[in-house]
Amino acid sequence: MIFLPTSAKELRERGWDSLDVILFTGDAYVDHPSFGAAVIGRTLEAQGYRVAIVPQPNWRDDLRDFKKLGAPRLFFGVTSGSMDSMVNRYTANKRLRSADAYTPDGRNDMRPDYAACVYAQALKSLFPQTPVVLGGIEASLRRLTHYDYWQDALRPSILHATRADLLVYGMGEKPILEIARRLRSGEAADALTDIPQTAFLRRSDEGLPREGSKTITLHSFEECRKSKAKFAENFVRIEEESNKLHAATLRERVGDAVVVVNPPYPPMSEQELDASFDLPYTRLPHPRYKGKRISAYEMVKHSINIHRGCFGGCSFCTISMHQGKLVASRSPQSVLEEVKKVSALPDFKGYLSDVGGPSANMYRMQGKNPAACAKCARYSCLHPQRCANLNIDPAPLLDLYAKIRALPSIKKAFVSSGIRYDLFLSEHGFLDEASCEYFCTLLRHHVSGRLKVAPEHTAGATLAAMRKPPYALFDALKRLFDAQNRDEHLRLQLIPYFISSHPACTNADMQQLASITRRQGFRLEQVQDFTPTPMTLSSTMYYTGINPYTKEKIYVPRTREEKLKQNSYFFWYKNQN
Repeated sequence: MIFLPTSAKELRERGWDSLDVILFTGDAYVDHPSFGAAVIGRTLEAQGYRVAIVPQPNWRDDLRDFKKLGAPRLFFGVTSGSMDSMVNRYTANKRLRSADAYTPDGRNDMRPDYAACVYAQALKSLFPQTPVVLGGIEASLRRLTHYDYWQDALRPSILHATRADLLVYGMGEKPILEIARRLRSGEAADALTDIPQTAFLRRSDEGLPREGSKTITLHSFEECRKSKAKFAENFVRIEEESNKLHAATLRERVGDAVVVVNPPYPPMSEQELDASFDLPYTRLPHPRYKGKRISAYEMVKHSINIHRGCFGGCSFCTISMHQGKLVASRSPQSVLEEVKKVSALPDFKGYLSDVGGPSANMYRMQGKNPAACAKCARYSCLHPQRCANLNIDPAPLLDLYAKIRALPSIKKAFVSSGIRYDLFLSEHGFLDEASCEYFCTLLRHHVSGRLKVAPEHTAGATLAAMRKPPYALFDALKRLFDAQNRDEHLRLQLIPYFISSHPACTNADMQQLASITRRQGFRLEQVQDFTPTPMTLSSTMYYTGINPYTKEKIYVPRTREEKLKQNSYFFWYKNQN
């Protein structure tokens, strides 16, 4: 199996004396479609570019890892990895995590804080003439002024700190190919100002788009730092444009420079998405990690991702700002071919660990009338009410499940990703017969023993701030789950996820949560303390203390003591609580 090269020795083995693109990543190199550097590397390779990956470079020494492959002909690509590096390294209480799931054997010292900044600055200092292109979730969600929880302050666009030439936000296959094509044709990096789904920084307004129907000027970084209300106004504009099929260009001044964010590409077509997943991944960690365990890989090595995007619009989630609100789904043929590849792995025993996506049951769900979707700017197709134009028919997903189950190599195909139960339930029961069939099929064939769902809270005001459905809907789910468990002798567990310390959540709300879940027989395990992450509604409410859409003040638990107190309500059954 041939991996993308990671060293000078591997370049020589290929007979290469130069590279077109070198990718630096904060993760270990796992050649799998769940790891961003592998996706971008394979995407470029498929178009004939010579690509290498430098995983987890040492930033503490003389920067030899940054120099070892020299300068590429076209550009350096930089990502902190599959997570924001600060979320990866620190808990909600700002304590260093004991393990890094994306590093061999869980070592927690293999990537720096703000990794994308550190890597880009190192490359700019060593190779000032070579373009640097930022990508990945850390760059994507820090493309404009954002709240940084770990500094408890607003930070300007990551472009300002790094002086990178371009930033790719969202899923990067289409913009990265256009960047490579135009650089290969001889265009200068500073001339690439019109590529969709990219952002850039300029010192001069000359040649930049002006305010108008297709361009929106946001409040500057300095204005946002002086006024929380203006930062909240910026968020509303950014979110609205992120959720449009035909978005405007965004401009934001920082100091004497201007950040420009071009509108995104349309969602990938089925053919384009299939092409990305059909690339020749080895689906294995690079041989340099032989004998070491990468826990993030262990979680996904026998899993299948069937779509991208999520129209749920949860306040604390970054998916719609990164992958987009509109769902792009793979063809059944592409999915089945990947299942066969997984089945051929030497350690595969017949069990797929997950057939899912950002929300496991959104496969092939989209607007009945595409023209209406093209005009829509709603942040969610489900909140505060489900959109009447949304097609929630589970038939394509049920058909896909049946085809996977029919493969001789598959004993069980589990769904471990979370499901949205508001896609098939009302407070009174199933929406229709198809919804009932979906839920029954899921429990009979695709739950490994535990069905994971995310009610997130029980209190109405907190759920509204989270953009989650009323808890009565979870009650309905539990009744139906218990009934089918009993009637079919399934012995399954229902595992709810909950969050404490979210904006609008009070101690009284947590007392209510503890009382209700105790009465329902839950000893909660899957819980977390809210962590504000860049470019979410929840982090904006946390920082400003207001709801950006209504301008109303909102209670925010901020201190470590408040957060620990709220978290303790989850564990009423422990003696200390």
